[in-house]
Amino acid sequence: MDEKSGRKSTMRIRHLDQDTRQNIFENLLKRSPNQYGEYEGAVLEILNRVKEEGDKAVFEYTEKFDKAKVSADNIRVTKEEIEEAYSLVEPEFVDVIRRAFQNIRDYHIKQKQYGWFDCKPDGTILGQKVTPLQRVGVYVPGGKAAYPSSVLMNILPAKVAGVEEIAMVTPPGRDGKVTPGTLVAANEAGADVIYKIGGAQAIGALAYGTRSIPKVDKIVGPGNIYVALAKKAVYGHVSIDAVAGPSEILVIADETANPRYVAADLLSQAEHDELASAILVTTSDTLARQVSGQVDAFVKELSRSEIISRSLDNYGYILVADTMEDAIEIANEIASEHVEIQTKNPYDVMTKIRNAGAIFIGEYSSEPLGDYFAGPNHVLPTNGTARFFSPLSVDDFIKKSSIIAYSREALEAVHEDIERFAKAERLTAHANSIHVRFE
Repeated sequence: MDEKSGRKSTMRIRHLDQDTRQNIFENLLKRSPNQYGEYEGAVLEILNRVKEEGDKAVFEYTEKFDKAKVSADNIRVTKEEIEEAYSLVEPEFVDVIRRAFQNIRDYHIKQKQYGWFDCKPDGTILGQKVTPLQRVGVYVPGGKAAYPSSVLMNILPAKVAGVEEIAMVTPPGRDGKVTPGTLVAANEAGADVIYKIGGAQAIGALAYGTRSIPKVDKIVGPGNIYVALAKKAVYGHVSIDAVAGPSEILVIADETANPRYVAADLLSQAEHDELASAILVTTSDTLARQVSGQVDAFVKELSRSEIISRSLDNYGYILVADTMEDAIEIANEIASEHVEIQTKNPYDVMTKIRNAGAIFIGEYSSEPLGDYFAGPNHVLPTNGTARFFSPLSVDDFIKKSSIIAYSREALEAVHEDIERFAKAERLTAHANSIHVRFE
């Protein structure tokens, strides 16, 4: 309900005060994967069976959940299947994938890290060795939730990092085939092997290894609540990128913003699913009402109007702040996956944003630009985790080893300090390890 006009609108308009803040945070918290404990038992049962029974469990669960029969003979996507996929995808879309590929790869190349050494005259050598992970698993949703863009975003940073083997898993359709667009994107990005399995059973196979699917070092990629909880459960056996939550967008706007643009951008995330969050924070009462009206008009036209409406009913807000400082403060508290800034001085606002997965500056930098084409990774922290997590990057696919080399001269100069430190901690064997070299 619009507080001023009293008319029923798709997005609620609220004045930003302390009560509103509290209600929003309590509501958004419901979207966290940590709140879905009722699914954990089912997920753990699947994982345990996969761990104990390997392929047998994976094949049975695939038939049960995906209605597809897979075996050791057909679980891997063949070269012929990839060729068939190209014949089913419009050549113009293949060209788009390739242009996006170039932008994404070029961006991530700039993130690449290299080892270093620091040598001193006394014979001390300190350094850092950067090593790519050996084997990585990439989870890709299937069916209606197939996103070729996510294939590029998850595989390309791993390729740039130098990962030796990238294994992709994705659920098959009832016909036992993988979505053509997904296969084309995977082939273009450089997946080394593609397995026709999905769900928690795919996560288990990657984490524990089976006869058909080797164990990986890290699992990345989005999925449903079962996939998210499975990734959370296997963390420690393998590394993971994060436990992904529903999509979210927060737009900071003032009276200079175009209400039609703002409304369109909010809906770009609301259409993902009923748990998606779309929030506008503005200093303008007029803009708030205009955006609400534009949202109502768009919802009537868009193909996923039912999903959008439920998303906005549950987690959509238009917040009217007294000052831009208040708007920035609530944006930092929410720490949204996507933050758009459509204000008179967007760069000034940008410098004050501490917590955001990705920041989009200006009215021509709408969120889908980042989803598909610009180059920065669209795998972003959600559910407030932008306070301490970063977007998926090349860094996620490397590990670092410290290098230490001392000469006798260098160690002799400090050995008494080390021995004294060790004795202070009552670790006499530590002290002795140094002492024996200077008896």
